[in-house]
Formats: sequence, C-alpha cells, structure tokens
Amino acid sequence: MGVSKTEGAFRTISEVAAELGVQQHILRYWETRFPQLKPLQRAGNRRYYRPEDVALARRIHQLLEREGYTIRGVQQLLAGKGEREPGPTPTAPPPTDSALPATTAEALRALRNLLAKALED
Repeated sequence: MGVSKTEGAFRTISEVAAELGVQQHILRYWETRFPQLKPLQRAGNRRYYRPEDVALARRIHQLLEREGYTIRGVQQLLAGKGEREPGPTPTAPPPTDSALPATTAEALRALRNLLAKALED
C-alpha cells in the first residue's frame, strides 16, 4: 500500500483488495455470500471497510485461499457459534467412493484439469 493508514482508519475497497491480493469484484462477491461482511456504503455506493470488516475479509481470504475451505464451508464456519480452530471443511463429503475430503478432491480435479490443458497447448 502507498500511504500507510492507522489501524483504526476506514479503508476503501481498492486498499483492501490490494492488501489481500484479490480483485475488487471478489470482495463485492464475498459481500453477497457472507452477510457478516458489510462495509459502509456512501454516496455513489462507495465502500468503506471498518477495521472489523478488514479483519473479516482477511479471515475469509485465509480460509478460502490458504486453508482450502469452500464458500459453503466458510459460510458454515462463520455462521457457527464462535470461531473454531482451522481444520477440514465442515461440509459433508460428496457421495463418492473417494475417501478424500471435498476440498482435497476439488483441488486434485482442478490440478488435473490444469495439467490436461497444459498438455493440449
């Protein structure tokens, strides 16, 4: 970030997006999926993220990108009472013969598709 703001300062959507390394539309999408994430909206629908909004966006990003949770898994985690320790996605495993958790299976499918596409090119 260019100019450093104090910890309690409101942040714009562009500042939060830059901090997390995601596009602004991803943050707007998260607002539709996670009712807990409600930045203030001013004239012209300009979004201002309070410190607690920024902290929640960081936590959502951590769960989705680094810990491999699905959107549904994060929704269930955030809707639960209190913050749980990180762990496997709290969604039921898909009805397959595979013993892999949903997030691992999804990650492997995505990797398989990526490798198949690379071989085609």
